[in-house]
Amino acid sequence: MAPFPVSSHFHGDFVLKLVAADTEFTMDQLAAAAAEHSVGIHVPDQPGKTIRARAQGADEPFPREMRISDSGLEPTDTVEFYFE
Repeated sequence: MAPFPVSSHFHGDFVLKLVAADTEFTMDQLAAAAAEHSVGIHVPDQPGKTIRARAQGADEPFPREMRISDSGLEPTDTVEFYFE
């Protein structure tokens, strides 16, 4: 376990945000951490929809149970979050 900062680009938010995470977070946990800084603040909540994470510019999201440590991300890389 190690601290791992990620730059969050949440679809619909107008600003990138630095999110504190841990290398052992799953993508679902990372999405929840990113949502705390955007959903209900700059992005309307969408109950019943899942928040997905993908590397900036990627077509496909990361698997939801993938750990940050297995993703190939580097500290402060930008991750795009969106409601599926």
